[in-house]
Amino acid sequence: MARIAVFTERYTIRNSQELTALTNFRMAAFELGHELDFIFKTELKYLTRYDAVFIRALTDPLNSSYVAARMAEIQGMRVLDQSESIRICCDKINMYARLQANKVSMPETRFMRELELNEQNAEKLLEEMGSPLVLKAPNSSFSAYVDKVNTAEDFVRVGKRFLRRADRIVVQQYLPSSFDWRIVTLNGQVLAVIKYVFAQDKWRVMDRTDEGEWAKVIGIPKHEAHPKLIETALAAANAIGKSLYGIDIKEVEGEFYVIEVNDNPTIAAGEEDQANPEIYEQIIRYLAGDDGIL
Repeated sequence: MARIAVFTERYTIRNSQELTALTNFRMAAFELGHELDFIFKTELKYLTRYDAVFIRALTDPLNSSYVAARMAEIQGMRVLDQSESIRICCDKINMYARLQANKVSMPETRFMRELELNEQNAEKLLEEMGSPLVLKAPNSSFSAYVDKVNTAEDFVRVGKRFLRRADRIVVQQYLPSSFDWRIVTLNGQVLAVIKYVFAQDKWRVMDRTDEGEWAKVIGIPKHEAHPKLIETALAAANAIGKSLYGIDIKEVEGEFYVIEVNDNPTIAAGEEDQANPEIYEQIIRYLAGDDGIL
């Protein structure tokens, strides 16, 4: 029997689906003969009483979730997400550099420092990489500090705003599509395949219409996914590590491009588990020390 702690924060449970998913993790643990408790920041001193820690809070090297990950690792406990993955995925410069070094298929991506940010350089990039371009602050999540620019003036304006948060920004080729793939992986294996279909006339998952319409979440059975989609996702995951990841991928004319690798991916009941309800049991088995989960 393993004792598993789920580290969370009340502010990170944004909707009933995420709360239900936490309940599903607990039921999966009980059915496998394990114990599972929820602990919060004020209860970190009790962390050493457990065998494994599953983080379900916003991850960042400056957040308490990172403290929980490091405490668990120092004690030799299993932890998701691992602290190294948090450091990499919460710094898009580091994350994209690793994808590039491992020759993972991705949109053309450049990095720009504040001294390089001017309309002349912006115009040059718009000519070389195409218009529009996507600018990203390296330390952002849920599409915050991600914007699309069409002109050199917009490029400089948005870039200056993002550079208040960091010393470099990401400049990325824009690949138009009406949906994103999200592949959830753990320890180099696929747990779930999801299609996020954007709201009408939107280009990001987190954008919604004036009427309040969000992106639609469609679960795809793993065996039905295109082999090249799975291959691309696993190449991206392996470039980062062996933790729990959500890999966002664009499909354009039969080719697949990694947009981002996210640590600590969202798992919401009725969404990411649609076609893969076993995801709860698989993650619990991994935390309990069973590496042959798949």
